Amino acid sequence: MESVEQDGEQVNRDDLILQQQREIEREISDSTPLVSDQLPLTCLTAEYNGDAVFTAKIQALASKYKYMRRTRPDGNCFFRAFAYSYLEWLISNKAAYDKFRQIAETSKDKLIQLGFPSFTLEDFHGTFMDVINRVNPENPGGVEKNQSELHTIFNEQGYSDYVIVYLRLITSGKLQEDAEFYQHFIEGDMSIEEFRHQEVEPMFKESDHIHIIALSAALGVGVRVEYLDRAEGGTVKAHDFPEGAQPMVFLIYRPGHYDILYPN
Repeated sequence: MESVEQDGEQVNRDDLILQQQREIEREISDSTPLVSDQLPLTCLTAEYNGDAVFTAKIQALASKYKYMRRTRPDGNCFFRAFAYSYLEWLISNKAAYDKFRQIAETSKDKLIQLGFPSFTLEDFHGTFMDVINRVNPENPGGVEKNQSELHTIFNEQGYSDYVIVYLRLITSGKLQEDAEFYQHFIEGDMSIEEFRHQEVEPMFKESDHIHIIALSAALGVGVRVEYLDRAEGGTVKAHDFPEGAQPMVFLIYRPGHYDILYPN
C-alpha cells in the first residue's frame, strides 16, 4: 500500500514539474515577438555563456551572415520563418513574386482536388492571398514600405497564424500527392495519412526534414538551413532543400528551433 502511495506522489511530483516547465516555456514564448527586428548574428554568443564550441561556430557563421531575426519558439517557427523570409525576398524580386502569386492563387483548387474540404480552405487561402497582395513590389512606397508592412503583418497573431495554417495544408497536400516518396522519411509504422494529420496539419507541431522537403518542393522555393549544434568540427553544416537548389530562404536551426538568417 505504501509503495502505491509513493508511486502516486511521484506521479503528482512529475506532473507538477512538467506543468511548471510548460508555464516557463509559455512565459518565454509569450514574451518573444512572433518575428523580431533584425539583430546582429553575434547576439547568439551571449546565449552560450562563452561555450568554446558554440562561440567558434557562431564566429564562423558570422563570416557568411551578418544579421538574423528571431521567431517565437512555439512549434510553428519553421513555417513562420520560411514565410517571412521568402516574402521578404520576393519584395525585391518582381518576376519571382508574380510566379509565386500565381502558384498561391491556384493552390486552393489543387488542394480541393486532393480531397481537402473547400470550406476549410476558404478563409485561410483568402488571408494567405491578402498577405501576398499587401507586399506586392508594385505597391506604392516601394521596398521599405513593403518590408515594414510585412513585419507588421507577421506580428499580428491572426494574420501570422493563418499563413502558417495554410502552409501546413500545402505541406500536407504535397505529402499526400507524393505519398510513396515521402513514406521513406517516416520512422516507425505511421502511415503518411497519420503523419499528415498528427504531425503536419496541427498548429504548434515542430518541423523536421520531411516538412521542409515537402514545402520547398510544393512551392518551388530553395531553402538553406545552417545547423548550429555540438557536432564535430569548428564549422556549421549547411543543408539545401531540395538538394542542389538555389536557396532563397536562409534559416538557422538549433535543436528544436528555426530563426531567419541574412547572407552578407
